[in-house]
Amino acid sequence: MGDREMLRQAKLSLGLLDFEDTVRTCRSYRRFKEDEPLGRGFLLALVDIARKVASAANRQPLRYAIVDEPSACAELLGGLRWAGALADWDGPAEGERPSAYLVIFCEGDPGKFTWCDCGIAAQTIALASVEAGAGLCMLASFDPRVVCDVVGEGAKGLTPLLVLALGVPAETCVLETAEPGANLNYWRGPDGVHHVPKRTLAEVLIKGKE
Repeated sequence: MGDREMLRQAKLSLGLLDFEDTVRTCRSYRRFKEDEPLGRGFLLALVDIARKVASAANRQPLRYAIVDEPSACAELLGGLRWAGALADWDGPAEGERPSAYLVIFCEGDPGKFTWCDCGIAAQTIALASVEAGAGLCMLASFDPRVVCDVVGEGAKGLTPLLVLALGVPAETCVLETAEPGANLNYWRGPDGVHHVPKRTLAEVLIKGKE
């Protein structure tokens, strides 16, 4: 049995095909149906799920802020920078902007493993969002002063790490197979479809000793 068939059989027998579909759908969405709010309960559920994930040494340094009021969302948008690989795009237009945000903070100065904690929490939130028919974009390029001003008193003494822009996706994102050495920048076609190159299994799998 070849590796390709072995891989297919393993996914099938272990029930991983549905989860793989969730992962494939879990992309960085940058255009949303702004007029479809996610609801406060949904955002609270995402934070409640995230607080239960693994944390280095179980320090649990992360804190979360929900931004879902239209005026606060508009203010926060002004402090965000979107899609570095799309040089001619200034971010989502009116009507395609996120309907809510989650801001991940760290209590005190970030420690050695805080970014690991942040990544685990953010990806868990992203997967949960896809399962519920929503999507998000993780933004690490932002003005921390704007973020803290929008959140207000609760942000005092905290360091903003990541802004998660959430909403019901209004764009299609597809994965493309990248040949070895190819440009890995994501791109958007004339039809608005967002394309994301991914390395092949053979390229990312390191061979050990024979």
